[in-house]
Amino acid sequence: MQLELVEVDYHNATHAEHLVSLLNGYAMDPMGGDEPLSEYTRANLIEALQKVPGAFSVIAYVDAKPAGLINCFEGFSTFKCKPVINIHDVTVDAEYRGHGISHKLLEKVESIAKSRGACKLTLEVLEGNSIARASYQKFGFAGYELDPAMGKAEFWEKKL
Repeated sequence: MQLELVEVDYHNATHAEHLVSLLNGYAMDPMGGDEPLSEYTRANLIEALQKVPGAFSVIAYVDAKPAGLINCFEGFSTFKCKPVINIHDVTVDAEYRGHGISHKLLEKVESIAKSRGACKLTLEVLEGNSIARASYQKFGFAGYELDPAMGKAEFWEKKL
């Protein structure tokens, strides 16, 4: 198994096609919502990503076939006065799971984050996604808390 990690060039048509395909596969997985990406998203995602400052993606290729993807966005920590890298999507195609590809992708993201001077990586994971939770914990992620007496931070949303 030949593994290659490639930072996506959003202007490269092949990278763009592979990114959208891998993300669509993730979207159709129960952990991604169990529905394909909308036609609008498939048609406009790459152009939109090109406009997002600090956005980057990494694709894992196994024997030259797209096998995994991470999409990341740079934020900022006011307390540390440094960038923060939020890992927004992590997916490995079902055919390639169980080979450590997600950890290789995370290692690549960590390297990019360090090169950008980031103080931390963040991500969100579903409570019921025990496989991903175990993988992230093994990589060094933990629930976020400032003071154990106040409990862990929660991720909330308000749809618009």
